[in-house]
Amino acid sequence: MQLYNTLSAKEREKLIEEAGKDRLTISFYKYAHIGNPQILRNHLFIAWDQMEVLGRIYVAHEGINAQLSVPAENFTDFKAHLDSISFLENVRLNIAIEQDNKSFLKLKVKVRDKIVADGLNDHTFDVTNKGIHVGAEQFNELIEDPDTVLVDMRNHYESEIGHFKNAITPDVDTFRDSLDVIEQDLAEHKEDKKLVMYCTGGIRCEKASAYYKHKGFKNVYQLEGGIIEYTRQVQDKKLENKFLGKNFVFDHRRGERISEDVIAHCHQCGKPCDTHVNCANEACHLLFIQCDECAAAMDNCCSVECKEIHALPYEEQKKLRKGKVVSNKIFKKGRSPVLKYKK
Repeated sequence: MQLYNTLSAKEREKLIEEAGKDRLTISFYKYAHIGNPQILRNHLFIAWDQMEVLGRIYVAHEGINAQLSVPAENFTDFKAHLDSISFLENVRLNIAIEQDNKSFLKLKVKVRDKIVADGLNDHTFDVTNKGIHVGAEQFNELIEDPDTVLVDMRNHYESEIGHFKNAITPDVDTFRDSLDVIEQDLAEHKEDKKLVMYCTGGIRCEKASAYYKHKGFKNVYQLEGGIIEYTRQVQDKKLENKFLGKNFVFDHRRGERISEDVIAHCHQCGKPCDTHVNCANEACHLLFIQCDECAAAMDNCCSVECKEIHALPYEEQKKLRKGKVVSNKIFKKGRSPVLKYKK
């Protein structure tokens, strides 16, 4: 029984190109009490592999978090399979605003301790006791209320390229960092303010809303479906768009354009830019913002040192990075001293 990928990313990319068929980039999550995540993991992999589903899925005792690429022609079968699983029946699917057939190139279904790492060891904290969900129209009304505190629950590299007007954007690297920071900053407003939160697709806000209710906040709201669903509702209902810039996404696209505003800057020259790239030096792979001119001048690298290494023969590059672990740098773009115009 096959429970793992048999094709490399390059082999899969070639097959997608040869097929010439449209794929849909989709995300969804569901907090639920799952008794045996490993059994669910295996069931999902077997079923979705047959449908040529690709993506990154985390399963834990607290629920499921999925970011996927599904062949458009298999979407009906995929949805039917979801509906056949009791706690996933009619689960909300966030369909990407901008599609890319190569958003994911492998199917990875992994069992994790949690579907969103929060650093919490509070076993009295019930993640299913969530705050009030609001759609785009009510969200727009809420954030204009002077008694509302609007908080971006994403990381610094996400909010840097796009966020809602007047939102608090914590300068944090991880979701777990933001929980304590926000609680401390808003401690005096637990009863007199409306705490309204948003994130990419809703999963972080849902956990945060339950956490803040647990910590004594009385009026807790979250944007239903996050920025992705908000954008869809704004377009469908012709509402005012209060989001500025791009929505950062965790796939090969790295971002979806929500408004024409460019609120970030190239980390190398300082000109307006909101294009995320990874340093071409595989021993670095730092995520940062780079304009086209700097990309050409720096050979798609973040520093002169990386540019010099990237110019070496491939075998020499492999020797230099042998035994080195650099994955923790991938999403710490604003923290590298080589970036002159970092946030």
